[in-house]
Amino acid sequence: MTVSLYDRLGGYDAIAMFASRLVDQAKSDDQLGRFWANRGDDRIARELQLLIDYLVRETGGQMYYTGRQMLQAHAGMGISESDWKRFIEIVTGVAGELGVGAPEDGEVMAFLDALKSDIVNV
Repeated sequence: MTVSLYDRLGGYDAIAMFASRLVDQAKSDDQLGRFWANRGDDRIARELQLLIDYLVRETGGQMYYTGRQMLQAHAGMGISESDWKRFIEIVTGVAGELGVGAPEDGEVMAFLDALKSDIVNV
């Protein structure tokens, strides 16, 4: 039996911790922080929960995602190639802090690479 990426990453709690640290670091980042500027705490909390739901679903967990598709959600945000590279640096750093193994890290990076064209729009 094949074990899902969701289970290999540690399930809901581990994915929620990853997403929370990722968003916290990106919000305070000099380059990426502008995407969270002028947003209320309630909106940021909702977006974080949507990110968690999305990641849980996409990695094989049992979660219903109610958010928009990535292309629609990121349209008009002005996300550049430079922003994407910085985001990936943060993802890699957080994954390392949490002890994500090489096979899982590779799967996560392949998943993110598949989303890039829907997110980078400058």
